[in-house]
Amino acid sequence: MSTLQRNGSQAFIDGGTVNFTGRARFAPLFKSAGPAPVSGAVVTFEPGARSNWHTHPCGQTLIVTDGLGWTQCEGEAKVEIRPGDVITCPVGKRHWHGASPTTPMTHIAIAEADADGKVVDWMEPVTDAQYHSPLDTSR
Repeated sequence: MSTLQRNGSQAFIDGGTVNFTGRARFAPLFKSAGPAPVSGAVVTFEPGARSNWHTHPCGQTLIVTDGLGWTQCEGEAKVEIRPGDVITCPVGKRHWHGASPTTPMTHIAIAEADADGKVVDWMEPVTDAQYHSPLDTSR
């Protein structure tokens, strides 16, 4: 039998200050029982909020649903992300994502767990200098 999870049935959870700068909150959307252990969440970043640097052992897909944000993979320029944009974060690639300084941003995050059940490896915060680095406007 299929399951139905009603919109709004999952409460938002504060992301806290360990893995985020500024206010970020998320609401779990789903977690599959298998055979592919995939989960998804809605994540909202208030203006200026961002994730720490992190990687995903099986990669991650982000679907921007609202607002204006930024994302950056290590060694690459920071890029702007808008509603409808789909971002594929490669396996093991250090990156961060968050809102612009003046506009909140919401995305759906989808990731698969590895054989040990790990979805993300959190690292150090994104510095203010990294966050405020120039945007790549060619993309």
